[in-house]
Amino acid sequence: MSAAPTRLPLALKLLVTAFVAVLVPVYYLNYGPTNFLYFCDVALLLSVVGLWTEWPLPASMAAVGILLPQLLWCADFLTQLFGFKLVGLTAYMFDPERSLFLRGLSFFHGWLPFLLLFMVRRLGYDRRALWAWAGLGWGLCLVAYFLLPPAGTVLPDPKIPVNINYVFGFDDAHAQVWLPGPVYLVGWMLALFSVFYLPTHLLLRRWFGRPAAVAPVAQAVGSLQSA
Repeated sequence: MSAAPTRLPLALKLLVTAFVAVLVPVYYLNYGPTNFLYFCDVALLLSVVGLWTEWPLPASMAAVGILLPQLLWCADFLTQLFGFKLVGLTAYMFDPERSLFLRGLSFFHGWLPFLLLFMVRRLGYDRRALWAWAGLGWGLCLVAYFLLPPAGTVLPDPKIPVNINYVFGFDDAHAQVWLPGPVYLVGWMLALFSVFYLPTHLLLRRWFGRPAAVAPVAQAVGSLQSA
């Protein structure tokens, strides 16, 4: 019996894992545990799972969820860098109260989309990712809306996040006032699906689609059972 071939470089797995091993405790100490409920942080953790298991589903889910939003993050950062405000998603990157090291860790928003595209290209795109991520993303929105601090909340530590996943609007200092809160939440969840998730799913399915693959771990177990 031969071992299943690896499709992702070991050096890449070690490098990303080392980065996450630094980021998690630093973020936990500075931002608290709720920060890990942001879509981007969940996607980063899913990418680590996908790297080591070489299972297409975690990487595909992360790609569906954050490829387009991360492009928006990068555009927002560049515009603010040159003195303009696009949406305000990256205002914290210019906060002098946060160390350069802490802000520097957030540059994973810039390289994570390329990592996920590389992973999906190597592993294939799992078509179940659309609904798997949609369910996860909507669940995170509901938790943020009903259980976590809304926009405008003043906390003792200003680094602790409020308005996670923008369920109260794009301004952390003030909740949106265009619509009743629950109506905005439902509209936001539908917009996430139709504007971000579904188009990304369709493109990834066209470019990298293949039948859902079985992780090498599962392949090894199956080989042992049939031996």
